[in-house]
Amino acid sequence: MKNMLNQAIRRILKSLVRILHRKGVAFGEFSQIVKQIYVEVSEEVLVASGERPTTSRIAIVTGLTRKEVAQLRQGEVEKGHSPTGRYNRGARVMTGWLHDTEFLDASGKAARLPLHGDTGSFAALVSRYSGDMPYRAMLQEMVRVGAVELDEASASVQLLGSGYIPHGDESEKFSILGTDAAALIATIDHNLTTQDRRQLYFQRKVSYDNLPEEALPAFKMMVEKDSLGLLIKFNEWLATQDRDSNPQVGGTGQMRAGVGIYYFEEPVAAQSESDKRINNEN
Repeated sequence: MKNMLNQAIRRILKSLVRILHRKGVAFGEFSQIVKQIYVEVSEEVLVASGERPTTSRIAIVTGLTRKEVAQLRQGEVEKGHSPTGRYNRGARVMTGWLHDTEFLDASGKAARLPLHGDTGSFAALVSRYSGDMPYRAMLQEMVRVGAVELDEASASVQLLGSGYIPHGDESEKFSILGTDAAALIATIDHNLTTQDRRQLYFQRKVSYDNLPEEALPAFKMMVEKDSLGLLIKFNEWLATQDRDSNPQVGGTGQMRAGVGIYYFEEPVAAQSESDKRINNEN
């Protein structure tokens, strides 16, 4: 079991370290972040179990020295900004633009929208799908990440893609990496620790490893078309339950839930010997 966990860690870290290496993040900096997270998680687990999260107890659990733990607990933690609210609002606005008939053209595609107007406008779109966020703030954000194009002469806005993926903002992409990768790992962790099969989260994947390169463009187009349709369906239902979109929705608590779909491809021959060994063992 420990060996399988180590192999999983290697796979996760290899993808992450490629990014860190490209961006010039040295091992010492990465190591310090990992130590900080170990301390944070240990403290959270101890508190949840009813134990006092003392420095000595955390040092025992993490394997760090008491001095390191004390310094990490006293130090300022650089958490960075959370993209969740802004990212989710932008994604909802874009999805609404792609499926709501009020904002489609005669061919069923996202229409160029006038900025102002009670119906069929960008302001109306944002009002419907982004809760109380001012439409000018949303416009500024979507222009900034390259999701829309503003024509000031005609006071209209054109959608530039079919997914809310920031094109010109690398920091925003890294924020999405932190949100989406963490959500996937949290889902897998839930399924690893849940005993009741009825409480498992949906987690499925389809892949083949002996495909010709010529098959990939058609498959990629199929994924984009069919996945977008499925996400639009989920978006329509979630929008009816979200208090930002429908303030009259009752109920208790404040939860975040959703579904993510991603496409991947890689040359099998380019796998390292260690990755090939892991695949064969699995």
